[in-house]
Amino acid sequence: MNPTPRSRPFHQVDVFASQAYRGNPLAVVLDAQGLDTATMQHFANWTNLSETTFLLPPEDPRADYRVRIFTGIEEFPFAGHPTLGSAHAWLQAGGVPQSDGQVVQECAAGLVRVKRDGGMLAFAAPPLTRFGPVDPAVRRQLAAALRLPASDIVDASWLVNGPEWIGVLLESAAQVLALQPDQEAMGDLKIGVIGPHAPGAGSDFEVRTFLPGDAMAEDPVTGSFNAGAAQWLIGSGRAPGEYVASQGIVLGRDGRIHVSADGGDIWVGGHSTTCIQGTVLL
Repeated sequence: MNPTPRSRPFHQVDVFASQAYRGNPLAVVLDAQGLDTATMQHFANWTNLSETTFLLPPEDPRADYRVRIFTGIEEFPFAGHPTLGSAHAWLQAGGVPQSDGQVVQECAAGLVRVKRDGGMLAFAAPPLTRFGPVDPAVRRQLAAALRLPASDIVDASWLVNGPEWIGVLLESAAQVLALQPDQEAMGDLKIGVIGPHAPGAGSDFEVRTFLPGDAMAEDPVTGSFNAGAAQWLIGSGRAPGEYVASQGIVLGRDGRIHVSADGGDIWVGGHSTTCIQGTVLL
């Protein structure tokens, strides 16, 4: 632990919802200089949120700042809602990007571009480091974990972009919303499930993500999974080049993830709102 705690600026940001307290909360320590890894991990565990981020001066001169991203039990090289929430907090605290209209965030996975998109921020989906069909044994485990007949799984693919997601496509949003997973059968798999809504539903896809063993069994709104799912579904022609996904309904949230393909980039965006602002002693 660090021997001399000091007061540091702190924000708690709600991400991927236009209305405060309906998205996915993120704790942001805006000045993490001098904190060691053990202290960051301990504080992230204490916040009891899905993720906590710590902002630092960049090591890459092309970046505006560096972020370290922690769940309650581990550090992630990249995650989506922490990317947007951290950029929102950094800009709100007076950060000025080197490039007009675009923030460059450095994380363990590399540089991530974040752009202003109307009243939202959107990040460029990072490349998938593992992508492709799962083997038959994993597919059987997915069916057992989701308590579904194997025939109900339209497709399943690795979608690793930091977190080791497996994407599962179902035929409908109604199937996604009805899921009651078997946590024991899930083992250590990180599973994201997506299914299309009928036209006129208000969003195009419904998403749920399950993280067994973490502080939260189900994540309210998940940027990293939605980024991987967008690359998978748009690339395979199952989704249009622009769509909106909803997530968190089962948890009483109302997350909205705005996806758009632009040239070689897929942008994943949403609204962010600062709900708590002050200092933390670390």
